[in-house]
Amino acid sequence: MPIIKGFSKLSRSQKTAWLREQLALSEDFESTLAEFRHPARQATFDEFSENTLTNYLLPFGVAPNFLINDQLYVVPMVIEESSVVAAASRAASFWAQNGGFQTRVKDLKKTGHLWFEWDGAAEQLLPLEEQLMAFLREALKDLSASMEARGGGLQHLQILPQEELPGVYQLLLEFYTGDSMGANFINSCLEAAKEPLNRFLEQKGLPPAQPLMAILSNHTPDCTVTCKVSCKVEDLAPYAGGLTAEDFARKFKLAVDVARQNTHRAVTHNKGIYNGIDAVVLATGNDFRAVEAAGHAFAARDGRYRSLSECEVADGRFSFWLTVPLALGTVGGLTRLHPIAQKAMELLGQPKAAELMQVAAAAGLANNFGAVASLVTTGIQKGHMKLHLSNMLTALGASEAEKEAARAWFSDKTVSQQALRDFLESRRK
Repeated sequence: MPIIKGFSKLSRSQKTAWLREQLALSEDFESTLAEFRHPARQATFDEFSENTLTNYLLPFGVAPNFLINDQLYVVPMVIEESSVVAAASRAASFWAQNGGFQTRVKDLKKTGHLWFEWDGAAEQLLPLEEQLMAFLREALKDLSASMEARGGGLQHLQILPQEELPGVYQLLLEFYTGDSMGANFINSCLEAAKEPLNRFLEQKGLPPAQPLMAILSNHTPDCTVTCKVSCKVEDLAPYAGGLTAEDFARKFKLAVDVARQNTHRAVTHNKGIYNGIDAVVLATGNDFRAVEAAGHAFAARDGRYRSLSECEVADGRFSFWLTVPLALGTVGGLTRLHPIAQKAMELLGQPKAAELMQVAAAAGLANNFGAVASLVTTGIQKGHMKLHLSNMLTALGASEAEKEAARAWFSDKTVSQQALRDFLESRRK
């Protein structure tokens, strides 16, 4: 296959024709892609990304009965994993009858960095932080005027010499961005700060800086939300399976403690949290990659990767909570451009950014609670495979009658790919 130049300038049909010429594509390649193009809104979707051939659909579902800070929500979730919405819904219903999710946002602070090389001595720069802050705020006022009118904008500045990289400095700028996630605003401010930084240094009679790069940080350890559930141990009976409520609580706490201490377990444990969080982030048009990167860095903030959630059982009460960084937005970006993201926000009552953070955190804790509860009772596969049954049957080419018969047959049996094959073969003989 030859290297192609100017691929992005080709029309969709030309792109597809070139792909068919160069690759051994199936006969229905183009017709299948065509089925998933939206008849009325494709132009909107085409603008989201480059070289768009069609749309990749994921299920948009809802989990009702989320009681968060005494307010009930129906939570929109976009995810392909079959058990996630079911687990979130079950956990939400349980906790709605046991006090609900209590959440608190610590802060909405976000940071960006202007990295530069400089030949002067750090001792000359560090005392000038306050003056440089005032200088940059004035220099950036045209960019930040509307953000400042909404209570946001540049809030703080630090000059940080990089000890392991002599001559390299980090100009750390802290921002508030209101209900916007703020990536474009922060990056624009950082880019615009390069020239004023050198004007400031010139005024002080100092050598000029050589800018290296300017970019926001997705590490947001101060933009965090805490979500907690708590009930009497005896009230956990619906989740205890064949265990007593007391033994369930003990094993649940021990399982969480394992994830606090063992990195291998912590990674999978936290993935379960992001099953819930990512589903809400995707549904509302936010950036799940940024959210996950921040969360995993936060999980390793003491130098060891740990679970994001914690558990305590004391004085007859069970408490389970997590704290996660969640830099989300409810205005701007795909949140307002994607028609389904707009409907997700409508379902949530058009929340502010802080409220959306709390909803996403509750979805994460709900899924984490359901997953750990399954692990210490029936095992994770029993419920997961039953919910995955329809997908497996479709992959095996089962008819609707065969699917209905399989659901009945496996209602009290272990589901596996081989067991399904054997079942279908026996029916087809």
